[in-house]
Amino acid sequence: MRHEHALVLGKFYPPHQGHHHLIRQAAAASARTTVAVLGSSVETMTIAERVAWLAEEHAGDPGVAVVGDLDDHPIDFHDDTVWTDHIGVVRSVLARRAMADGGTPVVDAVYSGEDYGPELAARLGAAHVAVPRLPGSATAVRADPVGRWGALAGPTRRGLAVRVVVLGAESTGTTTLSRALAERLGAPWVGERGRAHTEEKLAATRALAKAAGEAAPALDDLVWTDGDFADIARAQIAAEDAAAGRGPVVVCDNDAWAATVWAERYLGRPCGLPIPCRDPALYLLTDHVGVPFEQDGWRDGEHLRAWMTARFVRGLRGRGVPWALLSGTPEHRLRRAAAACAEAVRGRLRWADPLLPRS
Repeated sequence: MRHEHALVLGKFYPPHQGHHHLIRQAAAASARTTVAVLGSSVETMTIAERVAWLAEEHAGDPGVAVVGDLDDHPIDFHDDTVWTDHIGVVRSVLARRAMADGGTPVVDAVYSGEDYGPELAARLGAAHVAVPRLPGSATAVRADPVGRWGALAGPTRRGLAVRVVVLGAESTGTTTLSRALAERLGAPWVGERGRAHTEEKLAATRALAKAAGEAAPALDDLVWTDGDFADIARAQIAAEDAAAGRGPVVVCDNDAWAATVWAERYLGRPCGLPIPCRDPALYLLTDHVGVPFEQDGWRDGEHLRAWMTARFVRGLRGRGVPWALLSGTPEHRLRRAAAACAEAVRGRLRWADPLLPRS
């Protein structure tokens, strides 16, 4: 039987493959499907995050709209007053969907794999469609997110991934450390886009000079513009997002915010173009002290290393993000980095219990 408007309701804390299966079952048999994400204020994963992850995953499913709202009413399936309170929130969500797309707020089917599904459907004057649950649950994912990473879809993985960024002045071991850290953690590694951009820019500039009959420019002849650093930041973000879905931790050699600091270093002022900067779970700053400067043909900032380290420190303190300064031998830095990452994983992938039914 084809339905006009189906409802799928849940906490989605977090969304997992069982939820996506349920939504797709409803979408396949309905002209319109409203997914209601009803979270509570005690939960430590935001409703907005869950809505965004579900909307991205189901963008290709016709008629699906994801709407979130706060529902702090107690859970008691035997209390008529409590049921009335919850139904009020559900009707508000359905009204908001109708106001957004002009469709009807009335649902004729509730798709659910939960015991409360038939009662919810009856109170909305709709049919109940029971969908058998797939193995796994949000409770199991919350208990062991790393072990159950495969139960999450791409958008949720990217949203939950613990992003660790290693940054520092020139020739302070950021690339070496970030690679070693990724290998130790078995995590995907994202390389620095600034170096690749420089190589590509120099090759393109030399091609232009050759076409004009001019001498090939040297590295020091490159003209840096605001657009260069905006391009580097966008490329860094794209590479980071692509890697973030592959594991619960992703280790990055620099990020978009680091590109803004490098812009100051080369332009002598802040970048004049907007650069979207995120807050990763952890920044690891490699100290220049005690690290010899190694010239590899692409570096020119030995005299600026102290300034850059201080600029990174000032910026990290101002942003209020978790960070650690790594000094000492390479082995000591790696041990400290691994320990800081373990703490970041525990903090990021840990959530408060949701509201539970009254006993």
